[in-house]
Amino acid sequence: MATTTKKKSSAKKAAKAANNAVHTNGVRMHISDGIPPKKAKGTFSEVPGKYCVRDISLADEGRKLIQWAESRMPVLMYLREKYRKSQPLKGLRLAGSLHVTKETAVLVETFAALGAEVSWSGCNPLSTNDAVAAALAKAGISIFAWYGNHEDFYWCIERTIDLRPNLTLDDGCDLINTVHEQYADFARKEIIGGTEETTTGVQRLRARAAAGKLYYPVYAVNDAITKWDFDNVYGTGQSTLDGILRATSVMIAGKNFVVAGHGHCGQGVAKRAKGMGANVIITEVKATAAIKAVLEGYRVMPMDEAAKEGDIFCTATGVKDIIRKRHFLAMKDGAIVCNTGHYDAEINLQELAEITKNKRTIRENCEEYTLKNGKKIFVLAEGRLVNLAAAEGHPSEVMDMSFSNQLMCHLKLAQAYKEGKKLPNQVLHIEPEQDEFIAETKLKTMGIAIDKLTKEQLEYINDYTAGT
Repeated sequence: MATTTKKKSSAKKAAKAANNAVHTNGVRMHISDGIPPKKAKGTFSEVPGKYCVRDISLADEGRKLIQWAESRMPVLMYLREKYRKSQPLKGLRLAGSLHVTKETAVLVETFAALGAEVSWSGCNPLSTNDAVAAALAKAGISIFAWYGNHEDFYWCIERTIDLRPNLTLDDGCDLINTVHEQYADFARKEIIGGTEETTTGVQRLRARAAAGKLYYPVYAVNDAITKWDFDNVYGTGQSTLDGILRATSVMIAGKNFVVAGHGHCGQGVAKRAKGMGANVIITEVKATAAIKAVLEGYRVMPMDEAAKEGDIFCTATGVKDIIRKRHFLAMKDGAIVCNTGHYDAEINLQELAEITKNKRTIRENCEEYTLKNGKKIFVLAEGRLVNLAAAEGHPSEVMDMSFSNQLMCHLKLAQAYKEGKKLPNQVLHIEPEQDEFIAETKLKTMGIAIDKLTKEQLEYINDYTAGT
């Protein structure tokens, strides 16, 4: 394990920079007030104000992972090469808060290749790959992230804000909320715009915009077809089952598999569980989503009923308290519970603790709760994102499209800024042309061709006088 990098001379320089820096709009200029201490104990590889990762010696391992992802993300790599010479992001500073995976690293290094100065943190305490974080730090990226970052989650986000970003990229809205709540004047005056990756994050942004509290424009990347219909469905489905299997090694076939929520993410999980032979049960609050589940051949019922039947439970709603004390008490002995929604509030672990007499880690990312009634409940990945905490997240191939959307939206924000255009402080939609471009490029990289409408067919479609 590498120890904190500290030479007396560098420490003096950092202290001098901290003392000499000035304030602008109430925000630290880099490390003007000095860097507050971390709460976490242990050793880190750290250059104050530049990076803080678990172990910089893992960089070579991380670089191999990044290269593997690059070989499976041809659209993003195409965009990197297309814009490398023109440097459209030169002079701009981008802060990101998104799971530090090998795929994210490809996006981060694409931003840097296009001229941006980048600072990064994870968006979930258990979703950072320490080897990837080390590789980025070694490559010169300002990054503050490590696996198990519970105590210093927001400390890391604030270190990315020390860069004084013009652009923000978020997954779950924690960075955007921090900027808005703690650095409001800075957000209004100096941030050009941002992007948001997730369903839950976009929902929160729309609520903020409706309240008149959104201070800069943010593209809803989550709502792009080439993100929503692929990343959320196929990515979440495969990686969630991957996480469950790594944490438990149980057989899926024949199990009653309860999926809470039948949105895009829940649909993906249900499809993969069904494909592996599970008997899928869906719980829902939305009637249209429930009907879709019924027509897919799943059983639909309230969680109070599903709790009695399920062998494996997976929440995918983005809403808190989906599984509570009464549900735990009703579950079978040996039930497995996990979450694939962005936040860890879907499973009420506090209420589970109230009815537990003993808790132990039975295997990696699998905790055994022995209830006072004698039953055992197994909770995976501390109730956090099981696909990232217990596995590696979505496959590179599907993140290729999601992250290409991220890049293209930031290119639009940068272009508008350089042309002097002021975009409205709203949640912005992805244009259909961008979706089609990404999808077409993806097909080409897969060696797949599709038909095109002829001139006559286009005229026919748009001819309102044409009969039946």
